[in-house]
Parts: sequence; C-alpha cells; structure tokens
Amino acid sequence: MGRLSVVDEIFLRTHRGLGTPIALQGLWRTADRIDPALLHEVHAALSTGPLARRVIQPRVPGARRSWQRSIRAYPLTLTDQPIATTALMAWADVQGTELDPEFDPGWRLAAIALDDGGSLVSLTCSHALADGRALVLAADDALGGTCLTTDSRTLNTALNNSAHRDTTSRLASTKPESDWADARRQWSIVLRGTAKALRRGIPDQPHPATGRDFTDRSTPVQTHGAILQCTVADWDRVAATQNGTANSLFISFIANVLWASGFQPDTIDASLPVDTRDEPRVDNDLAMTDITIDRTDTPSTIREKSRAAYERRMSSPGGMPEELLQVIPDRWAYALSKGAGERDILCSNIGTLPATLRALGPHRCLGVAARAIHPGLTVAQLPRTRLSGYLCRIADDYILSLVSLDPTRIESSTALTDLAQQTLLNAGLRVRTW
Repeated sequence: MGRLSVVDEIFLRTHRGLGTPIALQGLWRTADRIDPALLHEVHAALSTGPLARRVIQPRVPGARRSWQRSIRAYPLTLTDQPIATTALMAWADVQGTELDPEFDPGWRLAAIALDDGGSLVSLTCSHALADGRALVLAADDALGGTCLTTDSRTLNTALNNSAHRDTTSRLASTKPESDWADARRQWSIVLRGTAKALRRGIPDQPHPATGRDFTDRSTPVQTHGAILQCTVADWDRVAATQNGTANSLFISFIANVLWASGFQPDTIDASLPVDTRDEPRVDNDLAMTDITIDRTDTPSTIREKSRAAYERRMSSPGGMPEELLQVIPDRWAYALSKGAGERDILCSNIGTLPATLRALGPHRCLGVAARAIHPGLTVAQLPRTRLSGYLCRIADDYILSLVSLDPTRIESSTALTDLAQQTLLNAGLRVRTW
C-alpha cells in the first residue's frame, strides 16, 4: 500500500502522546431519523474502503513505516434515545476516542437520535489516515460517489481481497530487500540534505506564543466547538463588497472571533493548510503556509497576503531535509518538529463537498460539516493554536466549524457559538447554528 509520509508520521506520533491528539470528523445532520440498515451498509463499505488500513513497522532501521490493509473495525454505534440538539456538539466531541491506526481501528462510524426528530451521524478517523479532504473522499466512496479514480478503486479491491489472509503470512510476503532499498534511499537523502543545510546555516524557527501557564499539566482539557451555516449568496456578497473572496472572509472571521474572545496582541499569526493533491486520493496530502494579520486588515488585504503565502510553504525543521524525521527515534523527531505549523489560529478551507454527501440514502441532510477534534487532550498537549476554523461548501450553503483550544477564554460551546454569531452579525451576516 505504500509507505507513510512525513506528515503521516507526525500524526502517528500523537497516538503515542507526542503532540496534540487529532482526529478528523465528518458530521451529517439529517431532517428525519436515519435508517439503521442504511448505516450498516455504509459501515460495511467503509470497512473495505481506503480508511481500512493500519501501520506496519519496518524491519530495517531508517526504512519508513508501511501501510497494510486491515479488516478490523469498531462496530457501528447507534443510539436511539434522543439527545437535545443543544448537546449535539458535546456528543460529537467524544467520538474520536480510542482511534489508533497502528494497534486498534483508526476510524469509527456512529449515529444518535436528536430531539428535533432528526439524527446526527459522525465519521471519525485518525489524522494519520487522512486529512480533511481525504476524509471527504473516503465518505464519498462509501456512499457510492465517483470522486476517487478508477485506479484507486481497483487498488482498493485488490488489497481488500488480500486483506482476509493471515496477518503473519502477509508480513512474511514482504520482501526484506524493499525495506533495505527504502532505508538506503532515506539515509542518502538525509545525509546529503543535512550537509547542505549545515553549509547554509540553520535558520531561526518561529518561537511559540507564551502566556498559557497552568499548574497541573496532566489536567484534561475540554475543547468547545460550534457549527454555523450561511448561504453562499450572502457570504459571497459580503466578501465581494470588501473586495475579498470567500476564503479571505473566512480567515478574517476566524481572526476576529479570536480577538473578540479577549486575545490581546494586535497581530495574529494564521496557519493555512494547502491541498497538494494532483488527483483524488485518501491520504495526508497537504502542506502548510502562514500569514500575519493585524487589526487593520480586511478581507481584501488578507486576500493579497494569502495569495502570496500560497506561493511558498513552511520549511522542514531547521532547514534540514524532512526525511530526517523518519530515520531518527520518535521522541527525537517530535522534539525537532514540535510546534511545526502551529500558529495562533488555523484556517482550513476544505472546499466544495461532493453532491453525494448532501443526503444519506433517502434522508435529506440539513447540513454537513467537517472539522478536527482533539480526543484525550491534556494541558501538556495544548498547541500554540487557540482557535481552529474549517470551511466547506455543500450545495448552496457554507458550513463553518470552529474549535476552541483556549480553555481560559471560551467556557462552553454556547459561548463560542454566541461569539461567532455576533462576529458575523458585525460583518453583516446572519447564520443558522447547529
């Protein structure tokens, strides 16, 4: 199935307590009760889809870890007892627990009834398996969509047919020479790149933000989320009146929510994920760039800053070759890359969702959201990031998902929702909330 990328391994380390735990989540809110039989069909499709894989350790030092098909999956979780719609975010936040792409299943499908007569469906997966766009592709594939290429489907079928063989037999069939060859390639890149970096001199790395002091660093941290929905027509209209784009208005919105929460500095550093796919595939295929926003910035100026930023990418730690992170022990790799890509806010534009996701079988969706969550987060694992935002478009609506990682300023999902609503109202936008 191929080998893990540097980004895959960064997210894999979070399952070992090295970094901020991250899981990706897709949410469907339906207008009526979801049919359990339909969800069992979706679960079966996911069990043989591109998320159904696990990490295999290499036999040779320096070789990269590999992906292998896995038929293990958590059972579908269905809860018939309705919960209040005001509690749906709290339910969604805990669906990312116990995901482990190495020793346990790395994804989970669950659904719960809501007291408004509808249902909430959650698909979560380890970030080591997929980024936000990849989770969308995997969901589309399970629902019978056509976003994945024919080659991808053929590969999945071949791997799934072999997935039922004994694990020991599959491991034995892996040729040791392939690990040796990969190790030679990795060490060659690392040695040449490190020597080149040392000749140039090691550049300074951005220092993390300060001011987050806690006495007990093992204390669990509860993040808070909010999901808001706005018509494309209204959002694009407001963006156009300020000579911005849908994306630059989104970035401006996330920054202003952070300031409204009490963030004191006059500048905010924003990290912007960039989808680097040349074709649809389920993996971590992204790079990061960043911009600095000040209080005088508008969607117009942010548009120009972002345009320039997308032409460059954040470099590997200390200017060293990124492959270095795959040949040294995990704790060293974590120490070397700690905080990489983290800024005050994260603004992830996932893009337009496939039409397949607008409904679950005969059940019309009131909204579809995609975001990251942080299961099992502790004070010691808090990132520099204070607020994360995720934007996607489904049909004629934009869905904005916010996750606060600042327990000192945002005390509940309701508080975050109110703050976001007021910020959008100040910009001339009325939204619906989940």
